[in-house]
Amino acid sequence: MFDPVLFDLSDGVATITLNRPDAGNSINETSGMALVAVVDKLRAQDAVRAVVLTGSGKEFCVGGDIDEMLHAADLSALMQAGIPRLHAAVSRLAELPCPVITAVNGPAGGGGIGLALCGDIVLASQSMKLRGGYSAIGLSPDLGASWQLARRAGAAQAKRILFLNEPVGAEECLALGLVDAVYPDDRLAEEACALAARLAAGATASFGRIKQLVDGAGTRSLQEQLALEAGYMIASAGSRDGREGVRAFMEKRSPVFRGR
Repeated sequence: MFDPVLFDLSDGVATITLNRPDAGNSINETSGMALVAVVDKLRAQDAVRAVVLTGSGKEFCVGGDIDEMLHAADLSALMQAGIPRLHAAVSRLAELPCPVITAVNGPAGGGGIGLALCGDIVLASQSMKLRGGYSAIGLSPDLGASWQLARRAGAAQAKRILFLNEPVGAEECLALGLVDAVYPDDRLAEEACALAARLAAGATASFGRIKQLVDGAGTRSLQEQLALEAGYMIASAGSRDGREGVRAFMEKRSPVFRGR
């Protein structure tokens, strides 16, 4: 037996690894439940200061397990049982009050797109590519794939990717703003770990407030945003990290942040 989703916590960095390499890290009922459990475990860990989500093997996540779908007695019932739990996990992962990095180590398709793009920062390998896949088998997006594509690349590009199901390579994804950086395959893990370590040493309470301000900015008026900014600035200024950051700046030294 093996764990379909691996979890490691070291020096404040939590690493989640999708671990079905022989099946393209596709999500079936078992791995979906494992991912939900890992995200719930992650949220209960106060020691987590940054998160990396990646895949094992040569693919990040090709989406749902087509073989499981094919053999399901009732495909709609299968989706109804699994999708809400997975959606809750994706939402909780994206909304963590600390930086989330996705290290997309290879192809991502279907629901794998939603997972790949749910990070605050998305790093990709040169072999990474996206492929919608849903409409090719008569289904529609899940795990936030449509939202992430539209948010990062705009509605027109999202529809092109999801309508045509043509592979979109790493460099094109970078040009479209779908990913934030592209690295050679053999450097991606190293770069993701280095970035996570850098962020984990930072003011993670500040990062959490920044996430809430930026992620919700499109739904608020300027007045509402200014009010929230004021509240967060006052809270930050009264925190240990806020005082430490200002003091370190004046003393021309590196701050030592405790985070959330």
